[in-house]
Amino acid sequence: MYEDSSWYSMVSEPVHKRNSSTSQPTGHRRRASLLQQPNGNPAGHNAPLENVYEEPEAPIGPPEPTLLPRAKSYSDFYHVVRAQLSKDAATKKKKRRKNMGRGIDALMVVKPEDQLQARTIIPSRSRGAQLLDASQQEYLLYRDQLHMVERHMDMLVDGASSALTLLTSLADNFRAVEAQTASFQAQCDDLVSEEKRLQKLADEVGTDLHYYAYLDGVTRRLNAPGAGRLVNHENFGEILDNLNVCIAFMEVHPDYRDAESYLARYQSLLTKALHLLEVGFEAHLERISTEISKQIAGTHSEAARHALAYGRSKELILEADGLIANVQRVILTCYDQFGQPISGRSFDTYSNTAVNLFAAYLDTRDRSLRPLTQHELEVFQKEAKEVNVETACRNFIKQSYERSFNETGLFSKVFAIEPQFNQDNASAYAALKSQGKGLVHMANTAPIATTLQPVLQSSDLQTTCNLLGWITNEYLLLEYDEEETRYSIHCHDLSARLLTEHLWPMADTAFEAEVTKSVSKAPIPPDSLKGGSGASNVALSNTYPIAKSALELLAMYDHAMPKERSQQSSPVVFRIVNETILALQRAEARLKTNKSANPDPDPDLFMIKNLLILKNGLMSLEIGDVRAQPATMQYFGQIWDTLSPQNWMGLFRGILGGTLSLGLWSSAASTGAGSGKPSTNRTAVQAEQDANEKLDELLRQSIYAFTQRWGTLLNGARSGRRGEQATAATERGLDEKLTIAFGTQPEVVAKLKEAIHINAQAQKEVKAERGGR
Repeated sequence: MYEDSSWYSMVSEPVHKRNSSTSQPTGHRRRASLLQQPNGNPAGHNAPLENVYEEPEAPIGPPEPTLLPRAKSYSDFYHVVRAQLSKDAATKKKKRRKNMGRGIDALMVVKPEDQLQARTIIPSRSRGAQLLDASQQEYLLYRDQLHMVERHMDMLVDGASSALTLLTSLADNFRAVEAQTASFQAQCDDLVSEEKRLQKLADEVGTDLHYYAYLDGVTRRLNAPGAGRLVNHENFGEILDNLNVCIAFMEVHPDYRDAESYLARYQSLLTKALHLLEVGFEAHLERISTEISKQIAGTHSEAARHALAYGRSKELILEADGLIANVQRVILTCYDQFGQPISGRSFDTYSNTAVNLFAAYLDTRDRSLRPLTQHELEVFQKEAKEVNVETACRNFIKQSYERSFNETGLFSKVFAIEPQFNQDNASAYAALKSQGKGLVHMANTAPIATTLQPVLQSSDLQTTCNLLGWITNEYLLLEYDEEETRYSIHCHDLSARLLTEHLWPMADTAFEAEVTKSVSKAPIPPDSLKGGSGASNVALSNTYPIAKSALELLAMYDHAMPKERSQQSSPVVFRIVNETILALQRAEARLKTNKSANPDPDPDLFMIKNLLILKNGLMSLEIGDVRAQPATMQYFGQIWDTLSPQNWMGLFRGILGGTLSLGLWSSAASTGAGSGKPSTNRTAVQAEQDANEKLDELLRQSIYAFTQRWGTLLNGARSGRRGEQATAATERGLDEKLTIAFGTQPEVVAKLKEAIHINAQAQKEVKAERGGR
C-alpha cells in the first residue's frame, strides 16, 4: 500500500527537465558520449542533440491474449487454431524487426549538417502554447501531486475501514469465546485462589515451624564448650533478637502444641545467654582494672593519672567493640537514651542483667581509681586541718564534680545512655543509685557528703552556712548571661542532688541543735531583763539576747538556703520563731512577778519591743534582705497596718464593754470589731501552726495590755486632785519608758502614744455609758 513513496517529495521551484522521481522505461539506453570532457562539458558543440530519445524495448514474453472465435463445429476447430498460430507468429516477427531497427537508429550519430538543418525547421506548435505550458507546468505538477495524495488517502481510508471491520469481527469473536468460556474461567479463578490459600497456609506453617526448629540449633550453640566467646561477636545480638522473637511468639500462641514447654526453654536460654554476656564483660573489665590500677599506683603525676584513669581506660574498654556493642544492645532493650524504663515482655530479665552490668562496671572503676581517690581524701583532710575548713571543702567539691563529669562521659560511651534524675524505681538512675560504691557519679553523691559531714559538724554553724551558700550561688543559680555547657548542667544537677539529699538535711539538723542550745534552753540572766539606753541602735542596745540569737539564726539560714526553702513554710524557720516566742513569754512571766502599778521594766513593753523586732526580721527574710543587725525597723508601718489600728476604737470599746474577749482579737476578727461580732475564721489551732499569725496575736495582746494600763493611768491622773501636774508627770514617765525602749524609732513611740490615748478615750466613753444607766 505504501510502495510508491515518490509522492512524499516536494518540488520547491519548477525546472524544465525530467523529474528524477519518475521511473524511466526499461530496455536499452543510449550510452554517454566518449567525447565529453571530465568537467562535464562536451568536446564539440554545446547544443544538445535534437530528437534523440530512448525508446522502450518490447517485452519478451507470451503474446497478448485474444478472444478466439467460437468454432461452428468440432470439424472446424483444427483450422481455426492453425490460422491463429500463423497470425501470432507473423506479429512477433514484425515486432522483432521494428525493435532491431530502433536499436540501430539509437546508435547512429547525427551529422553536423543534419543538425543545422534540424535547427532551421520551425516547429508546428506555436510559441504561445509553449509559454502557456511553461507557465502552467508548476500548477500541473501540484495537480499531479494532489492526485497522488488523494489516491494515497483513499488507500489509507480503505485500509483503516478494512482494519476496523477486521477488529470488529475479532471483538465479536472474542465476546463469543468469552461467553462460551465464562464457566471455565470461574473454575480457573477458584483454582488460583485455592492455590494462593494453600501457598499462604504452607508459608505460615513453615514460619511457625521455624520457631520450633530454632530451639535445637541455639541450644547447641549456647551449650558448646566455647560458648563464652560468642559474646565478642556481633552475631550474639542476633541470637538475643531471635530468642526474643521466639519468646514473643510462644506467648502470643499459648494454644499451640507444646507452647509452654518451648516458652520455658527459650526463657532459660535467654537467661543463659545474658549470663554469658555478664561473665564476658566482667572478665574484660577485670583485665583492664588490673593493668590500670598498677599504672596509676606507680605514677605520681596528676596529669598522668588523669590520662590513665580516663583516656587509657576508655581505649582499653572500647577495644572489644563486639562485646561493647552487645552490652549496649542489652541496655537499650530495657532503657532509653535517658535511662527511662522501656516496658516489654522480657523487661525484668534484661533489667536484672543491666543492674549486674552496672554493678560490675562501678565496682571495677572503684577499685581502679581507689589510689587516686585516696590521695584526694588525704589532701582534703590536710587542708581542713592546716588551711581552712571552708576552702578545703570547696576544693574537694570541685574535684569531685570534675571526676563525676569524666565518669559520666565514660559511662555514656560504654553503655550508650545518659541517665537523668528519675524517682521511678525501675529507671537506670535508681539502679545506679542503689550501687553504694565509693565512686562519685551522676547518681551517687553520698561519698561527697560522707567526706564533708565530719568536718562540717566539728566546725561552727557559720562555716556550714557559708559553704551551702557558695554551692547554691556557684552551681544552682546560673547568671543570666552565663552560657550553659555540659559541665555546668552536670554540676547543677549534681549540686541539686547533693544539697537535697545530704547537705540540706544535715544543715537543718545543725540548726535544730543550735536553736535548742541558743533559744530553747538558753539561760535568762537577770541583767538581760532590764531596759537599757535606747540612744544607740535598737537591735544592739536593749534587744533581748534570745531574740537577738534568733535573728542571727534566721539571717544565717537565709544566707545558706535559696528563697524557696527559707520561706515561712520551712520547719527550721517555724521552729526558730516559735521557740523565740516561747522564750519571750517565759521572760514576760518573770517580769510580771513584779506587782507594782508601774513595773520596771514594763512586761508589756518588753514583749512589744522584742516581738516587733522579730516581726521586722521575718519580713526582711521573706523579701531576701535579712541583715544580721538591721539598723532600723523599716517595716514597722506595714506591721502596724496589718494590726488594723483604724478599728481599735471600736475594738477597745467592745473589750471594755464585755462584748469581745481579748483572745478573739486577731487579724481575722479585727474586721468585725466595730460591730462587736467576733469572727471565727482563724482557730487557735491554725494560729499555733502559723508562726506569723501567732506572732501577730501576741503582739496585739501586748499592745492592748500596755495601752489599757497606761490609758487607765492617764485617766486617773486627769481626774485626780493635782490634775494637770499628775497628768504631766504620768506622760513624762511614759515618754521615758518609750524612749528607753524605742529611742531611735520616733514612729513607734508616736503610734503607741496614739493607741494609749485611743484606749483612754474608750475607757471614758464606756464609763460614761455605765454611769448613765
